Amino acid sequence: MPLDDPFKKKIARHHLLMKSVCRSCGALNPIKAKKCRRCRSKDLRLKKRELPK
Repeated sequence: MPLDDPFKKKIARHHLLMKSVCRSCGALNPIKAKKCRRCRSKDLRLKKRELPK
């Protein structure tokens, strides 16, 4: 079901895409995380923000 409301779309995008991913184990972490919650590695990257077409 597509969202038409821009405010709801912004909230959904924030909750789905604003995360960081551990390069060692692949766990999702909060955007402000300094270390991985699962393996304690400091090698984090931002989740890719482009939606597939």
